[in-house]
Amino acid sequence: MKIYDFKIILFFVFILINSCGPSTKNKDSEEDAKEISQFEEPFRPQFHFTPPTNWMNDPNGMVYYEGEYHLFYQHHPDGNTWGPMHWGHAISTDLIHWDHQPIAIFPDEHGTIFSGSAVADINNTSGLGTKENPPLVAIYTYHDAEAEKSGSVDFQTQGIAFSIDKGRTWEKYSQNPVLKNPGIKDFRDPKVDWFEEGNGNGKWVMSLAVKDKISFYSSTNLLDWNHESDFQPSWGAYGGVWECPDLFVLKDKEGNDKWVLFVSINPGGPNGGSATQYFLGDFDGSTFTSEGEEVKWLDYGADNYAGVTWSNVPKQDGRRLFIGWMSNWLYANLVPTEVWRSANTIPRSLELFRSGENQYIASRPIEEIKKLRLESKEVEGELIDLNSELMEIELDIVGVDFEFELSNQEGEKVILRKEGDNLSFDRSLSGLTDFNKEFEKIHTAPDLGLELKNLQVFVDKSSIEFFFNEGELVLTEIIFPENPYTQLKTKGFGEVKEIHVLKSIW
Repeated sequence: MKIYDFKIILFFVFILINSCGPSTKNKDSEEDAKEISQFEEPFRPQFHFTPPTNWMNDPNGMVYYEGEYHLFYQHHPDGNTWGPMHWGHAISTDLIHWDHQPIAIFPDEHGTIFSGSAVADINNTSGLGTKENPPLVAIYTYHDAEAEKSGSVDFQTQGIAFSIDKGRTWEKYSQNPVLKNPGIKDFRDPKVDWFEEGNGNGKWVMSLAVKDKISFYSSTNLLDWNHESDFQPSWGAYGGVWECPDLFVLKDKEGNDKWVLFVSINPGGPNGGSATQYFLGDFDGSTFTSEGEEVKWLDYGADNYAGVTWSNVPKQDGRRLFIGWMSNWLYANLVPTEVWRSANTIPRSLELFRSGENQYIASRPIEEIKKLRLESKEVEGELIDLNSELMEIELDIVGVDFEFELSNQEGEKVILRKEGDNLSFDRSLSGLTDFNKEFEKIHTAPDLGLELKNLQVFVDKSSIEFFFNEGELVLTEIIFPENPYTQLKTKGFGEVKEIHVLKSIW
């Protein structure tokens, strides 16, 4: 046999073996196709964070460490409604694209794992790591369902877990719980951050939701906690239980520090159900003192709840970064999704601004969202045809009153209006709404005395977020159109609109 004949035979044998045997490439392709299919279910958001499967609510444990943003969340891995809570986990380097991680923290003999926070213990104050390899420390609420059923009131306590491999795996502290319940039914959602006292000294401060007040605790090591004070102003919003506090500093336009306290409340929001109020004032390491007696809401839409901010964001970044749970307890368990349930808002940067004599917080879409712009174009007219269901729309406001409407040929539509000093959002015909009567109600918002100059709108498969004046006034709403909106109709806006087609993060 000639050499070239032998080479030809070998070539055909190689082809035969590789065509009949198992192919790793084909297997990977099948997995890729499965993943793509999974993230294309009806209503699945394409540029908002969602869990791969099943239930999600409050964002938890947000911490930045060595180039990575960690996002944990309340997760029921065995069902698409609220259930035994775990901490789900995802990691991002840009706050836009997320890598899903295995479940981080599981229930144990102390209970299921409710909301909380995480910090980078850079100086190893806890002793749970080393100076060379400091730990990430998660602080969370244990919820003992069996104790609750038996009639006990002290069924919620605070525990910690730590990681010494950049958040990939977590170990429970052997002497949990670190903060026992003094005999109060609602005792939960610890948000911890470092308070700098000067001269190189400092301490950890915990803000804890305790029924209808916020209790502050302090610690030098994250293990032993002392009660400092309580915050419970007579004029705050008290329509429901206080939850998910967050205490942090923002600088005003003059460069002065202003302390901010977030308190989520359910029910009692301005448009029913869940919402987040905030207080501005001062904190001396022990006591929070508010200024003014005006109830202020972070978002006037119905679907931004339990949001908190990232800890340990580098000073050179300079931002206070926030994300919220994009739903409402009025209907969160009932929305028409099956494989997954609930999404988060787009991440936002928080800043102080003034309107007249009053000071408020602006929630500005982060700059990184611009990475998703696939195509940008300017269009003119009051009636515009749309060719994408993933959009960012920018408009200038020229009228005292205005109207913004998205619709499709099936008659599904949403309408945002301003008449006089008030805004309203109507989603009663937005698509599927019959899962809950509260979902169909018209939502309203004050204009806060602002001169509304522009509007930025983010439209995903099942949500719409309105940002006036780059986030000085915000409405976040979920929607479930059975077909994409294909037409934009406006009144009271500038002739030219800029439309950005966005790409999926999946």
